[in-house]
Amino acid sequence: MRVLIVDDEALARARLQNLLEDVVQEQAASPNSLSSLDFAGLAHMEVTQAQDALQAIALLHKQPFDVLFLDVHMPGASGLQLARELQQLPHAPLLIFVSAHAEHALQAFELDAIDYLSKPVTAARLTQTLAKILRQSPSAQPGPADASEEKVLVIQERGRVLRLPLAQVLYLRAELKYLTVRTLAGSHLLDRSLNEMEQLYGDVLLRTHRSILVAKHALVALEKQHHGEEMWAVRLQGIPELLPVSRRQLASVRQAMRL
Repeated sequence: MRVLIVDDEALARARLQNLLEDVVQEQAASPNSLSSLDFAGLAHMEVTQAQDALQAIALLHKQPFDVLFLDVHMPGASGLQLARELQQLPHAPLLIFVSAHAEHALQAFELDAIDYLSKPVTAARLTQTLAKILRQSPSAQPGPADASEEKVLVIQERGRVLRLPLAQVLYLRAELKYLTVRTLAGSHLLDRSLNEMEQLYGDVLLRTHRSILVAKHALVALEKQHHGEEMWAVRLQGIPELLPVSRRQLASVRQAMRL
């Protein structure tokens, strides 16, 4: 697989390339590598760097690339402008934006980017991006995709990367900058936003409150609570705690439980 990294900062390009190579090596060597995804197929990826949009365009016209990691803010043409030009190519690479500015994410996805990485990029977050690449790139993942592929959350904690099957998650709760991920076995911290998780996994997760997503499969009961005013809460399978349901989400919770 051919990868092109476009960033006007040489240090940022070098760091991303090193992180890419480290993540691929670690995942390819791990017996618990992400479900059926073939990270070993990335072991021989070729990484090229470009310092601006003009250099990137010249390279893209010389040879095809499978994946493009693209900074947003660069001297001359911006990453967004380059992405628009890429849409004219007969075989445009998979596009991932890398930026310290989150406000451009909507524009990025309107340009068919498959991901938007915030600087500084972490190994756990890059692992998730590589998983998306493997699912979408024929050159990286030979053979037909497995429709039953297990959904996995990649969590970095205590110096290790944990692959947590989404099927084991009971709920996600927003806590300051992180999400608390609750399973029967315990809790983990995930560096993602609740809105992002709802967009990615809205088919299996249900919002019950502005700060909570619960696993639909774990819903057991919807209970009325009386604490001065009428309140509602859901009970989940296997844990004693009750989780609040806001008035705004009550109808969708009832619908999910067919009440």
